[in-house]
Amino acid sequence: MYKITRSEQLSKNEYDFWIEAPRIAAKAQPGQFVILRINELGERIPLTIADTEPSKGIIRLVFQVIGKTTAELGKLSTGDSILDLTGPLGMPTEIKNYGTVMIVGGGVGIAAIFPILKSLKKAGNRVVTILGAKTSELVILQEECRQYSDELIITTDDGTLGMKGLVTQAMEQVIAKESINCSWAIGPSMMMKFCTMTATKHDLPIYVSLNPIMIDGTGMCGGCRVTIDGNIKFACVDGPEFKGTEVNWDEFISRMKQYATEEETSLADYQKVQVISHG
Repeated sequence: MYKITRSEQLSKNEYDFWIEAPRIAAKAQPGQFVILRINELGERIPLTIADTEPSKGIIRLVFQVIGKTTAELGKLSTGDSILDLTGPLGMPTEIKNYGTVMIVGGGVGIAAIFPILKSLKKAGNRVVTILGAKTSELVILQEECRQYSDELIITTDDGTLGMKGLVTQAMEQVIAKESINCSWAIGPSMMMKFCTMTATKHDLPIYVSLNPIMIDGTGMCGGCRVTIDGNIKFACVDGPEFKGTEVNWDEFISRMKQYATEEETSLADYQKVQVISHG
């Protein structure tokens, strides 16, 4: 069992947990993830490791309620435990001094980009960070990102915080005023696709983190297969980070929608049961 030592609700559907996992905390690197299972009847879901405190043996997981399992996870609080936590999984981000880097995080993807920008700053890079969301309450980890950024730009679709517009517009502004050596983008699939298109237009290397359906996290089930540079790869062992220019975005986005109806039905059924049991 893995105990939740700290929990916080960041917005209506986003939660921030610190969980006791000493062995994972000691080994985890930026870009890696865990697979968790709440209880014996639960499904396995991947979540990116947002931060670690190895001296305390804890890791940070930030997640958004999308389906039944994340809804169940959101009901837990400090002192509760989850049954299984496997990791760290996946290939870590290549951290080195590139020069000036641009980091783009969208929505809950901000949590996944945070350990990358933190490590890049510690490696001596000048870090320009762009955070984007639909509205102000969904722009998470602002102060943490600001701490490790030389420049922080915030965009919101409705203009309630920072500049009104898309992260790609902010990317264009940054590229216009200074030379960028490398970039990363993590967020919704469509956002990463358009960030890649923007970076490619300026011959700027860009890396993205793919989050397809995963079950075992070891490359055995094949559920997380993606097409990279014309070849089949497994996001859990070959990724989750890939060059954005090599991703078959149309295929990836289509596959991400494959079980949308089932996810919605499962969540609706779970919510009905919750209403009846608390009736």
